[in-house]
Amino acid sequence: MRTKLGILVAGLGLFCLTVPVVAHHGFDTEYDAKKKVKFTGVVSMVAWTNPHMRIYIDVTGPDGRVTNWNMELTSPNTIRRQGWGPNDLKAGDKVIVEGFGGKVVETRGSLQSIMKVSDMKPLFGPGGPEAQ
Repeated sequence: MRTKLGILVAGLGLFCLTVPVVAHHGFDTEYDAKKKVKFTGVVSMVAWTNPHMRIYIDVTGPDGRVTNWNMELTSPNTIRRQGWGPNDLKAGDKVIVEGFGGKVVETRGSLQSIMKVSDMKPLFGPGGPEAQ
């Protein structure tokens, strides 16, 4: 009985250690380094979540249709170390975004840089395959 319990505990411990390694994805899994995107839009939401921050941006196309882009950043801790916090970018801010488009979901991307139109000061950068 003790042997079975020991094997079960060891197996569970090994499983718990390997799941985080398998769960993380690389840039090339979701994004295309050849699909550069650049657009101007209005921030609809900033999500300070782990493991990756996300910024949602409403972009109005030439036809007047609004598309919501989901741009992925690095972790909130890394963003804070770059010098900006939750009050630096808010819903309603007009921004210029550069990044890399998604392989499957066209309106999803990896953020490379973002600037508020009001002051043209970069908030985040660089990112993408070069930063890997």
